[in-house]
Amino acid sequence: MQLQQVPKVEHIAPDEFKREYYNNNRPLVITGLAKQWPAYDKWDWDYFTSVVGHKEVGVYNNVKSDAYTPINTADAYMKFGDYLQQVKNGPLELRIFLFNIFQHAPQLVQDFTWPDELMSGFVKKFPMLFVGGEGSITHMHFDIDLSHILHTQFMGKKRVLLFPYSEQYKLYRKPWEVLSLANFANYYEKFDYDNFPATRLARGYEVVLEHGDTLFMPAGYWHHMEYINSGFAMSLRAMQNNFGGKLHGVWNLFGMRGIDTVMKKTAPKWWYERKREKIFNFADAELKKATHAG
Repeated sequence: MQLQQVPKVEHIAPDEFKREYYNNNRPLVITGLAKQWPAYDKWDWDYFTSVVGHKEVGVYNNVKSDAYTPINTADAYMKFGDYLQQVKNGPLELRIFLFNIFQHAPQLVQDFTWPDELMSGFVKKFPMLFVGGEGSITHMHFDIDLSHILHTQFMGKKRVLLFPYSEQYKLYRKPWEVLSLANFANYYEKFDYDNFPATRLARGYEVVLEHGDTLFMPAGYWHHMEYINSGFAMSLRAMQNNFGGKLHGVWNLFGMRGIDTVMKKTAPKWWYERKREKIFNFADAELKKATHAG
């Protein structure tokens, strides 16, 4: 993998952000944006437990999905407050994602400000919370709706690996899915280049997010996240400002995902083998292209 650090700024003027990052699909970390919000100091494990601790939530382990794994199916269910207590007490390889805590505690939306000056198209009904215990992993994927994301980390540290959507074949994307076949867990120590050699060609970014850091992830960016410490983050999603991008996201949600779900239920082994063949054909094509270019 050919990686560079995500640029970091404390503050940025809206016109510069749009010109240099939003319009060019480049990631950026803004360290000072969330420090202006009441949530920066107010949100912690105990506060969340007090407001929504009684709600039941789905939790997810570190096991990568396979040909038989339904999309976004929780590995277990528990009370949010019980889960947060376990996270608070120590390492826990369980995480929560896409939890709309604001539906249960609408007063929380008063604790942050939508950064409309940076971009338009925010889906304001669906700010989402992501929580992970120390050691939990979000495996390499891109968001199915192809939204732009402002992802703000609260408490702890999280390592993030990012790639543009265009690097999909070098990352061994599963056809009809948003996931990579390769396992990027602990990539910074060891990665399986023997079985996934095209990944050496992938150009991307990495960054460690700390409390208050807001990561701008452009639409379609692949991302892999590892919780160095227990922590949580909030994602604010914004639809793309062009019709083609919106249409692609709708197709992924209602076309691509539906077809993949049906095939996994009706012919999982055949479907998996068919996709696996295509994965390596695409990757081999990238390797040949690089060889000719060199």
